[in-house]
Amino acid sequence: MPTQANVVPPSLVNELSELKRRMSAIERAPAPVNAFDRYPVAEWAAQGRHEALGNMWSSVSIANVTGLTFDRIEAKFITDWMITGRREAEVRLAAFRHDSEGQRWIVSASRVLNLHGLSARNTGVILFRWIHGIPFGWDYEENNTVYTIELQHRYRVGPQEDNFEARNRDIFVFYKNQNQDPPFGGGALEMASNNDYDTMVLPKNRPGVSGGWMTVHEPVEDHVKYGSYSISAMHYCVGLPKERIPEATSDGWIESRGLNTSWGRAADLTEEYLAL
Repeated sequence: MPTQANVVPPSLVNELSELKRRMSAIERAPAPVNAFDRYPVAEWAAQGRHEALGNMWSSVSIANVTGLTFDRIEAKFITDWMITGRREAEVRLAAFRHDSEGQRWIVSASRVLNLHGLSARNTGVILFRWIHGIPFGWDYEENNTVYTIELQHRYRVGPQEDNFEARNRDIFVFYKNQNQDPPFGGGALEMASNNDYDTMVLPKNRPGVSGGWMTVHEPVEDHVKYGSYSISAMHYCVGLPKERIPEATSDGWIESRGLNTSWGRAADLTEEYLAL
């Protein structure tokens, strides 16, 4: 069959169409909004945290950083009920390697940060910047290996045991006797007055009712005296370039608002942590 002149071969037509499609896609592509890695976490409110297995390091939140681009991260979290001398915390950021069997090993950790709190309840905010120490180009032959960065805590002071005896109160009550109908007749309960105090009189002819002392647990807002502190999960954990957070170091850099802090001992990867 003769070929018509000036006809473009089908293969060139397809290539031209594909080129136009790609150019159109590039033109429609949204402009990048964030030039950093994002590892979202879910928790916002500060949750009460208790001791774990003899006060070893336990994780408050976990950010999956597999595929990270930068060697430093920024994380933010809040605290509540951190009372100086009553309940204080030690916190750190730590990087972990996980295998396909659910095991994990610590890779690096920041310096220990002491959270002392204040003399009264106050919400504190911590901004943490850290060079995480996770190697680039890791374990390419093990495609099931992942890395996480975790906010960990343990008690420096406390937690305090709740003193229920101090929160009990004895009251005198009237109550319906068990398995009897509600009282009826005999008139209402009388409130008689004398010179010293008011008294409540239960007429003898009022059946089905008795009175006596009863101990009740009084709901008291005394977290300040008893209980545990609260720490939130990381509000965010992002990977950033050196230009954005030049302060980040392998020990860690923090900005603190609303509570007293101090730097403690250097990172010790041999300290016990909750290995779940």
